[in-house]
Amino acid sequence: MKRRRGTPNLKRKNARLEPKRRFILFCEGEKTETEYFNALRRICSSTLISVEPYGGEGVPYTIAEKAVEKAKALGLTPKSRRKKDSYEKHDQVWAVFDRDEHPRFNEAVMKCEKQKVGVGRSNPCFEFWLILHEQDYDRAEDRHAMQKLLAQLRSEYDPGRAKTPDCADLVKRVEEAERRAERGLQNRETSGDPYGNPSTTVGSLTRAIREADKPAAKESTPDSRH
Repeated sequence: MKRRRGTPNLKRKNARLEPKRRFILFCEGEKTETEYFNALRRICSSTLISVEPYGGEGVPYTIAEKAVEKAKALGLTPKSRRKKDSYEKHDQVWAVFDRDEHPRFNEAVMKCEKQKVGVGRSNPCFEFWLILHEQDYDRAEDRHAMQKLLAQLRSEYDPGRAKTPDCADLVKRVEEAERRAERGLQNRETSGDPYGNPSTTVGSLTRAIREADKPAAKESTPDSRH
């Protein structure tokens, strides 16, 4: 039966606008990590990424404390007294830090995991994660060796002059980096040293961001048939 002009279309669905997913990242690095996640934010525009750099003493445990404190304030921890708002229920808080020579590394990981805070840990350093955007790498090295290799792979990178790699280009290959990082983690598990060198879980964070990068809502197209 043909619907008369002006008659409401009962088949139309009301548009539902869901809030954007928000990722709050507490990072050790004040420059490289910030530039990397800002570059990722530009290609994952349907998510909100807030980067909180912290270059003070006591990392990574201090970063874990700050991340957990934020998660509690948002009502995202298991025993948080604050009831999270509806627009906060999908928020995620992550701590991003390096193993390097820092003390209390394992404690920081466990503190975050206990409070349901995500962990983007890298051993020895975040530069290892960036290397995986360019090639496989599975040899234990210190931070300086990793930085030297990254400088060979990315001519614009110069840690001595605080010059960062072209993160906008690197993030184009983030899925390759995630697969390489996952293989590395499997190798560390097999060897009985899950936190061992080299390893990184930053790929878990980037994957979570990419999976959340979907339109918050698509308004149904009005029925133009009369």
